[in-house]
Amino acid sequence: MISAIPTNIPHGQTARRLEWSHLPPFLRSAIEKRLGGGPVVSAESHGAGFTPGFASVLTCQDGSQHFVKAASAKAQRDSAALHREEAAKLKKLAGWVPAPKLRWFDDDEWVVLAFEHVEARLPSRPWTTSDLELVSQALVEAAATLTPAPGIGWPTFAEEHASHPALWDRVAGYPHSDRAAELAAGFAEHTAGETLVHLDVRDDTVLIRPDGGVLLVDWTWPVIGADWIDSLLLLVGPRGDGLDAEAFLATHPLLSKAEPEAIDSVLALFAGYFLAAADQPVKTTSPHLRRMQRWQGEVCLDWLTERRGWDQPA
Repeated sequence: MISAIPTNIPHGQTARRLEWSHLPPFLRSAIEKRLGGGPVVSAESHGAGFTPGFASVLTCQDGSQHFVKAASAKAQRDSAALHREEAAKLKKLAGWVPAPKLRWFDDDEWVVLAFEHVEARLPSRPWTTSDLELVSQALVEAAATLTPAPGIGWPTFAEEHASHPALWDRVAGYPHSDRAAELAAGFAEHTAGETLVHLDVRDDTVLIRPDGGVLLVDWTWPVIGADWIDSLLLLVGPRGDGLDAEAFLATHPLLSKAEPEAIDSVLALFAGYFLAAADQPVKTTSPHLRRMQRWQGEVCLDWLTERRGWDQPA
């Protein structure tokens, strides 16, 4: 174990969600009709994540269960747009990615996604070695399945993050910011590949089933890049929680083959991105988002500092 980066983020309870009773009656009725199991008799809100839309496991009168997400196209425009993106990506990736099946999608006054319900849990926080090994193996298997990337028209990792190295100009007060910015500037040459990358792997986008199977949710940002990128991003949370990411990395089937400079460039890239994002105004609809971004940025920078042998700040 290494020293954890302290945080008071309430993992698993970071979202400020609409509840079933908050949805307008016409929408509840429409959802019940589409689900086809009779009236909804219970609704368990999903507290993880950082978006304000509705996200609940609905149990119908016939006992069937469904996971449903919804956002108002007017009042929650950003969330509704993300739902549209997710639905579009999942339609292209149906049968390819380890994710709950999208049953149906409505895009009207409210944007609604209905998924199959799966018995599963989020990874433990603080992260445990056993959970990390399960999720890591699943990502390795997903990378193999998604190489070459299925479908066409995906942006590349380099295209999606082209503007991010410049974000270090906004957070130049952090230790070694000049060095980190220089590393981030060279990320594109290190991250090219043919793998479809999830790009948003965190404890709140991972589901672990009772049999040890792992699913990934929120396929909103997939890009094409190196096969080890998701595996590296997965380690940010465990590293911040005190697990020895370097020891894990050394034996990893994908990360151990990546050039150290490549890994450092991505850590530098995301450190700058997260720290700059954390300096934006707090969102009332997602009060924990900026703290989470700052914590992730500090974890990436601390890890990068250790890997490069830079002086630790006093």
